[in-house]
Amino acid sequence: MKIFPKSLKKGDKIAIISPAGSVEPAQLEKGLEMIKSKGYEPVLGENLYTKFSNGYNYAGTESERLKDINWALNDSEISAIWTSRGGYGCQHLLEGLNLKEFAKNPKWYIGYSDNTVIQSYLLKKGFVSIHGQTIKTSSFGVTTESYDLIFDILKGKKPKYSLKSHQLDRKGNIEGELIGGNLALIYALLGTKYSFDFNDKILFIEEIGEKFYALDRMMMSLELAGVFKKIKGLIIGGMTNMGDEKDNSQYEESYDEFAFKLISDRISKYDFPVVFGFPNGHIKDNRPLIIGSEIKMMIDDKVKIEF
Repeated sequence: MKIFPKSLKKGDKIAIISPAGSVEPAQLEKGLEMIKSKGYEPVLGENLYTKFSNGYNYAGTESERLKDINWALNDSEISAIWTSRGGYGCQHLLEGLNLKEFAKNPKWYIGYSDNTVIQSYLLKKGFVSIHGQTIKTSSFGVTTESYDLIFDILKGKKPKYSLKSHQLDRKGNIEGELIGGNLALIYALLGTKYSFDFNDKILFIEEIGEKFYALDRMMMSLELAGVFKKIKGLIIGGMTNMGDEKDNSQYEESYDEFAFKLISDRISKYDFPVVFGFPNGHIKDNRPLIIGSEIKMMIDDKVKIEF
């Protein structure tokens, strides 16, 4: 059994940190006000708005970002951790993460994109986390419901989703532990001690801004690593701005159908149930998933997913 953090109550403190890319204060204003309006107290990490340029605009050096995440994980006054954004940089922190106090007082970690590697790390230690919208409001926006569903989880309510089926869906009813997140990071962790355990799991993937050959290369790596022989189900979320980076105008939809076709072709020899177009990822309608939770997935004329 995986460990679920305790529910939050009004007045609890939520740490806001930037473990990867840098952010501007204006980009977090709406998110921070939203947290306050829900009755919680956002506590800003020391390096939340720090910038360090080293081939990429990080939110501080590796040591600065590590200091903030370890503070948030282990401070007894903090009840949840909400990341400002993804980007790149979370892999830098894995070797230095400290869960000594966190293990005594587990708390929700909320984020997606690059935060997939932190969530894989937490799951290795037995802790679930929320793969959901960050505090930064993205260029493609975010729905109020996407945030409200996260607050529901923080209060102890597990989500249930009922969706339209997609023509590429593969029918079936299964139960299992949900793993995954951003495909590029799942791919980046393959062969390391921080990679997800895929055995008998239901895998979720989403992606943004990759050329189609890069998407296929990542899927091929999962194939060669035996991932598709191990999992019992697959959920595909947003595939945003995929294709030729020189002309993304034709690939602005959140669910790129050609990306779906590539994925469907790559897994065609396997018979596990598959859901295409789940509303989670680098998309406006980014509904949270609980990584590490047991789920029931029923795929027929409609798709139902229960935690």
